[in-house]
Amino acid sequence: MKPFRRMAVLGLGLLGGSVARGAKVRGLAESVIGCGRREQALQRACNEGVIDATASPTEAVQGADLVVVATPVFAMESELRRVAAKLAPGTIVTDVGSVKGVLSETLPALLPAGVHYVGSHPMAGSHRRGVEYANPDLFEGAPCVVTATPETDVDAKSRLVAFWSALGAEVVERSPAQHDAEVAWVSHVPHVLAFAFARALASAPTESRALRGSGFRDFTRIAQSDAELWSDILGANRKAIAGPLHEVSERLGELARALESNDGDAVERFIAASRESLAALRSDRESESPAPSGDSNRRTKHQI
Repeated sequence: MKPFRRMAVLGLGLLGGSVARGAKVRGLAESVIGCGRREQALQRACNEGVIDATASPTEAVQGADLVVVATPVFAMESELRRVAAKLAPGTIVTDVGSVKGVLSETLPALLPAGVHYVGSHPMAGSHRRGVEYANPDLFEGAPCVVTATPETDVDAKSRLVAFWSALGAEVVERSPAQHDAEVAWVSHVPHVLAFAFARALASAPTESRALRGSGFRDFTRIAQSDAELWSDILGANRKAIAGPLHEVSERLGELARALESNDGDAVERFIAASRESLAALRSDRESESPAPSGDSNRRTKHQI
């Protein structure tokens, strides 16, 4: 793909830092300018080559032909409002937010004429936060949703799809509403369940800590996610989460009733049906994936 002349990354946490570092490593932008709240982290990012320079948000976007908003979801509107007047016609603005409906309704209206908004959601990350964990390969093999509405500029969308593909992501296109409904199932509700279980551990016997194994670690990993970030995400997508969360509650009740009545056959059927659901999901995922590129060592870092 043709490199962007100047890329501005507003918010240098894990995702913003990884986008910046990945773009630099792959030559996707001639210069990468970053900004954020922590001066020490910004200097570290400069010293370690994550970005070429640091600047205030309004300075960072001047002359940029790609702006990536990587702040928490509820801070994106105010951040973009602050810099909008400095954006030049032809600039592409995207974000890495985990909720797309509210952003697609608010962010485009803030932009000057000729500036194009295309939403993005790379489904990759970690419970760790901060630019010190920035990884240029974070998006390798991970899905990245690019959202479009009838008003989305076709050329801007095509260029952004090429950008994420060059970062190693497997790009899929969805409308904002489709994105929010689907990600509620595969990302947001799993986080809710992990948070609830981790919160309930306050009632667990102290001695049980010695018995933690790989299953415990796998299930609770995402419960270590950042509280402020995930409070924003869950609040912004609360309407789409309600249905899946109700369905999971119903299934938990079904399993609890089978256990309370000592109905081993029902428990076995429940577990078998669960395995079948997962198998169907994996089969769908494999059928949607492109043919292997020949790089047998490509690693995936999906975050569900």
